[in-house]
Amino acid sequence: VQLQASGGGLVQAGGSLRLSCAASGRSISSYSMGWFRQAPGKTREFVAAIHWSGSNTNYADSVKGRFTISRDNAKNTVYLQMNSLKPEDTAVYYCAADSGQFTTRNGLRYDYWGQGTLVTVSS
Repeated sequence: VQLQASGGGLVQAGGSLRLSCAASGRSISSYSMGWFRQAPGKTREFVAAIHWSGSNTNYADSVKGRFTISRDNAKNTVYLQMNSLKPEDTAVYYCAADSGQFTTRNGLRYDYWGQGTLVTVSS
């Protein structure tokens, strides 16, 4: 599975962005998908995950209520809608695919990773 993240950019605090993660090589319909981020000088952290069925989602406390993860298996794409953005959301955002049965926050469980897209939120 090859993953291509896009949609990052520069936005003012309080603004919105929608990230996309397009998969190729095989269908991701049987994969749970996650978004992670890494800010400058910090370790990578979990942001959100969605079960392969779309029936269950999981969010980091720092983004709960502001970010929404969704998927369109027909388009082989996963999305991250980010609203009410804050300067502390500035990071490179990565999508990842997990062949496990359940969603997980553990990045080590993910099998495939995209290249990342930069989100910069100005104050």
